[in-house]
Formats: sequence, C-alpha cells, structure tokens
Amino acid sequence: MTKFDFKDLILFENEDYIVINKPPHVATINERTADKSVSILRMAKEYSFDAQVGHRLDKETSGALAIAKNPEAYRHLAMQFEHREVTKRYHAVANGLHDFDSISVFLPIAPLKDGTAVKIDRQKGKPAETVFFTLKAFRRHTLVECIPITGRMHQIRIHLQCLKAPIVCDPTYGGANILLSTLKKDYKLKQETLEQPIMHRVALHAFSLSFQLMNGETIKVEAPYPKDFAVLVKLLEKNS
Repeated sequence: MTKFDFKDLILFENEDYIVINKPPHVATINERTADKSVSILRMAKEYSFDAQVGHRLDKETSGALAIAKNPEAYRHLAMQFEHREVTKRYHAVANGLHDFDSISVFLPIAPLKDGTAVKIDRQKGKPAETVFFTLKAFRRHTLVECIPITGRMHQIRIHLQCLKAPIVCDPTYGGANILLSTLKKDYKLKQETLEQPIMHRVALHAFSLSFQLMNGETIKVEAPYPKDFAVLVKLLEKNS
C-alpha cells in the first residue's frame, strides 16, 4: 500500500471542512482487517484531531470526499446529506455506446446477504435514484456523468447495469475489462505474455462535490482524474 501525504490530497480547506481527492484503492474508514491498513479517516485524524468523514466512497473509487473538522461542521454536513442538498457528480467509463440525456433510473436497492454487493429488489429494496448524462461517446465505450440523488451502496454501478451500460472493469455488475488490443488496431502483444487490462479497478471517479459551508456559502470542489482514469480516457479519445 502506497503511503500518501494527506496534505497532498487536499483540494479545499477552511476551519470547518477539508475536501480531498481520495486516491483509488484506499478505504474511506478503517477496515476490519488484521493489518489495519491505511484509511482516509485515520490519516484525517492524524492531520486534524476531531476529523470525521462526511460520507463514503468505495475503496476502489477515487475523487472528491468531504471531511468535517469539528462536530458542529459534521452535523451541518450530515443534515445536508439527509435533506439531499449535497450535489455529487461522478464520472464513469461504461461499456458500450450510450446517449444518455438526463436519463433517470429510479429502482430500489437491497444488499445481498453477504453484504459485498447489491441487487434491485422492488419488494424489500430502499428507494434509489440516479441521473445520467453522456459526456463523450467513443468507439465502444462512453464517458458518463452520474448524479446520485440518493446514496445507496453501489447505486451508480447497479443502475448503470440496468441501463445495459455496466462500468468498465466491474465484473460484479457485468462490466468487462478494457484491453489495449481492443482499442488499437495494430496492437501487437509479445509472445507468451498475458495482456493486462488498462484499468485495474472499477472506472468510477467522484468528480465534484457541492455543499454549504457553515456561513451559508455554497462551494463546488472538483477533483482532477487520478492517473489511471486520465490514461484510460486519453487512450479512448486517441483510438476512437
């Protein structure tokens, strides 16, 4: 596990809040594993004693994550999440060509028994809604902007699967790996070598976050793509 300098992740900071660009493959909160590997919460508390994460991103997901530096700020942000006053925009690379012009998916979600994934369950599921826009269509893939109205686990991933647009490298929800040989016409792989996928995680990035500060001012913080996501988009642009 790479050790990050927490200061290098900060996109915005004032006396109440920090917004960071969370790297992929880092847990938001402490995991229940024996090795107690690095988590955003642990790093945040080392940086600011009373820090609490305002929401969560999946371990594989990168991007904008808000952290409160004191209990009042945490409550203030929690209320905004409860009243759906926080706007989160995610970018995802989906398999297939899609023209989403403010398409809304409103399908209830329930966790599977082992808690590692979710399913659509019209009887027992909790209400979940996501709005999708096509940002860019490539040859066989689409860059999609996803705006979750609710905040259920794996919501964007399963709702995109329902639109037959599963996220690249998301086998849990039917997303195929993306290989350079499928993008480049003249790609030649060395003999006896197994081709590795371009992306080694679900291609999902929390691109921006908008919420209200303690003084009533609304801020919008954008998180630049991490290297793996940026490389993937660049390769798709170049070969489409």
